[in-house]
Amino acid sequence: MWAHDGSRRPDFAVAPGPGQESVWDYPRPPRLAADSRLVEVTADGVTLASTRRALRVLETASPPGFYLPADDVDLAQLARVPGRSLCEWKGAASYWSLARTPSPPVAWTYDDPLPAFAALRGCFAFYASRVACFVDGERVRPQAGGFYGGWITQEIVGPMKGEPGSGHW
Repeated sequence: MWAHDGSRRPDFAVAPGPGQESVWDYPRPPRLAADSRLVEVTADGVTLASTRRALRVLETASPPGFYLPADDVDLAQLARVPGRSLCEWKGAASYWSLARTPSPPVAWTYDDPLPAFAALRGCFAFYASRVACFVDGERVRPQAGGFYGGWITQEIVGPMKGEPGSGHW
């Protein structure tokens, strides 16, 4: 049996190679990490966000969630929509869709995050399955499972929460 807190990688996990990170080496509870790479989000050729000031949420078994400061998001392109969800670590999330066309939510924010994640106040996270997300020019693959918002880049190895057979993690 493996430790669910990131203290020991399970036998079924892919061993990271040079320049790679295993989601099984991330901690539980999660932690924040600053990321200075160029992070861009677009929809239908329109830039929604661009920053070198992203924060990544690193949590055992999940690819990183990227959070972008509101100052680096074109808020005219987004509209708050009804609905909320609750994260045991971060608090209550609010959702945003594209302002110009009806769409399912493409982003979420934590208006009043729990104290350990106060740095996320005013930051936007985007669903890579609904808008085009890039890290240093690499198109991000969305985390499987529909609800999850992790971003998979070439340096991330798993397996990851949301994939078939991961329901018991």
